[in-house]
Amino acid sequence: MEHENLTFNDLPQVVAQLRDEVMGMRQMLVRQQSESNPKMESVRKTMSAEQAAEYLQIPMSTIYEKLEKGVIPAIKPGKRWIIIQDELDKWLESNRKNPVPLTAEEENARELASHKRKPNPRSW
Repeated sequence: MEHENLTFNDLPQVVAQLRDEVMGMRQMLVRQQSESNPKMESVRKTMSAEQAAEYLQIPMSTIYEKLEKGVIPAIKPGKRWIIIQDELDKWLESNRKNPVPLTAEEENARELASHKRKPNPRSW
């Protein structure tokens, strides 16, 4: 833009020029974000109990003990345990003495996950 004295008649042209510049910057930011942050895979990496023991470098007996007690987040659809690596990493972070603060989205997801069950009307 020029630094001349603008009149009221110049206002629509100046606003249109500003809008075009803002739209150009927005497109540049979107393009830059898409290039720098490749989309995450929709499939999570799953691990067996053996792989988790190797990943955590702890004995298998300790892994199975923690899985049975529900300390480590996992599911058991059949005979074998399935552990999702992202959840295992979050569990590790949450058990640190100085935990890393959660983002607002993670706090909301944590709050929603804690209220999955409906209350039992007999206990009212």
